[in-house]
Amino acid sequence: MVAAWDGDKLVGLVNALSDGVLTVYFHYMLINPSYQGKGVGREMMTTMLDRYKEYKNKVLISYPSAVEFYYKCGFSSEHGATPMFISELV
Repeated sequence: MVAAWDGDKLVGLVNALSDGVLTVYFHYMLINPSYQGKGVGREMMTTMLDRYKEYKNKVLISYPSAVEFYYKCGFSSEHGATPMFISELV
């Protein structure tokens, strides 16, 4: 996990889970809306990508509004792949 602070105010958070060898999955990145577009997310993702630079697979699911940001961070979509998940338990 990497957090961004402005004094004692939490303004950003990114979390990841890895298998310890090959694949890291970035669960989420949250940035306070008033801090978006100021480089906070980019700095946090750069830190995370550096932390996992030796891993072959770096995976995340993006909302459409954030796709361009993740492209700029070096992510790309996988041709023929469909992200799938269960979002709630019944």
